[in-house]
Amino acid sequence: MTTPPPVELTPPDITRWRAGNTGVDHVHRYEAPLPGPNVMVQALTHGNEICGAIALDWLLEQGFRPRRGRLTLSFANVEAYTRFDAADPYPSRCVDEDLNRVWADDQLFGDRESVELRRARQLRPFVDEADLLLDIHSMSEPCRPLMVCGTVDKNAALARELGVPADLLIDTGHAAGLRMIERGGFGDPASPRRALLIECGYHWEAAAAEVAIDTLVRFLGLAGVADADWVQAHVRLPLPPAQRLVRVTEAVVARSKDFRFLMPTVGLSVVERAGTPIAQDGDQVWTTPYDDTVLVMPGTHNLKPGGTAVRLGRFEPL
Repeated sequence: MTTPPPVELTPPDITRWRAGNTGVDHVHRYEAPLPGPNVMVQALTHGNEICGAIALDWLLEQGFRPRRGRLTLSFANVEAYTRFDAADPYPSRCVDEDLNRVWADDQLFGDRESVELRRARQLRPFVDEADLLLDIHSMSEPCRPLMVCGTVDKNAALARELGVPADLLIDTGHAAGLRMIERGGFGDPASPRRALLIECGYHWEAAAAEVAIDTLVRFLGLAGVADADWVQAHVRLPLPPAQRLVRVTEAVVARSKDFRFLMPTVGLSVVERAGTPIAQDGDQVWTTPYDDTVLVMPGTHNLKPGGTAVRLGRFEPL
């Protein structure tokens, strides 16, 4: 039996936040007297990524209210979260399917049913009303924090305004389905709506919760729903000295359950030489497409045929 990874974080009891004030369980909305943007922050898109739950639990405990605009706070896949077991923490990522692959209209308005689709259909109106969105995640393998900016440069510009973390990512999406940060205007370069997905680090390391809270605080300040004094009083981490962007050119997608890496993989590590074999699935062998290929979020936990095993990219100057 594989030894489970250490779980340094304690999942908060979010049952006290179930009722909310929106008519949808675990969704809270607050409106300020002054006009401003419609801002949404979501945690628990995946039920075992508990740093986001810690961040929203902390914010709600503060009794925070926006100074302008509207703020929506959502605990997403609560049903999966209730199944979290520190002795076996991977299975509670989802119940039936990945909640972050179901955001296309053909899924949300189709006939198919699952726990995650039902929850996404409840959350869709809030997502579709948001001008600015932050989706809080963590990673299944050790890696420094990474801001996923979707597929459009406008979201990377928002991450640069935010100032954290040091590493930003523009990728090609996922073959298995549309993510929330790509839905509607978020994925349209011409739309003013913008969205970010923060990967706070390894799922259950204590540092991930600090990153989640720090990013949340800075995001609320950048959006204008929190004032500068509140932000300065609650940030947890210093700004990085610089940011850099990884632009993904292709994804390595598992074809079968036999997928395996051919070399040790660490998130955001760099493979110096083009043509280096990195993974194999049956007779398919993937090699690095260019010198200094960056391996973005490699991992095989919960990997299924059709799932992304690693994305390949290169660093670009900002």
